[in-house]
Amino acid sequence: MNKAYLLIGGNMGDRLANLEMAKLAIHQEIGPILLSSSMYETAAWGKEDQPAFLNQALLIETNLIAHDLMMALLAIEKNMGRIRQEHLGPRTIDLDIIFFNDQIIDSANLTIPHPQMQKRNFVLTPLKEIAPNFIHPILKKSITQLLTDCEDPLLCIKK
Repeated sequence: MNKAYLLIGGNMGDRLANLEMAKLAIHQEIGPILLSSSMYETAAWGKEDQPAFLNQALLIETNLIAHDLMMALLAIEKNMGRIRQEHLGPRTIDLDIIFFNDQIIDSANLTIPHPQMQKRNFVLTPLKEIAPNFIHPILKKSITQLLTDCEDPLLCIKK
């Protein structure tokens, strides 16, 4: 079995209901959720003229390989009405793979670990709650260390 850390989030519609629906779909279509963080609210990162995001980190177990997991997550996003119109724009749901086991993948359509995760409090804060000692396979630092080093000024507020 493979273990993957995911970040789920969104800032359109009923954010909490959307995250709950996504978790149900992940459980039914991909595999069990072993751990989940609290929900955190954060102002939009990168494109600030939009509503705040609600985010949560998950640890899942799956039989899927990383590329198939990404395809399954994209299918869940599509089924939930996500339309990719604008880079960093508002979205009903966003499902990202942060880590997949301790693998390093750099292909045309998938990069793991997520290439920007160490720069974003909204990823690191919920991830620290469920995996404080997980070591980033490239940066060789724990999630706790990455959060301490992170220069992102945006606050993550536990909901």
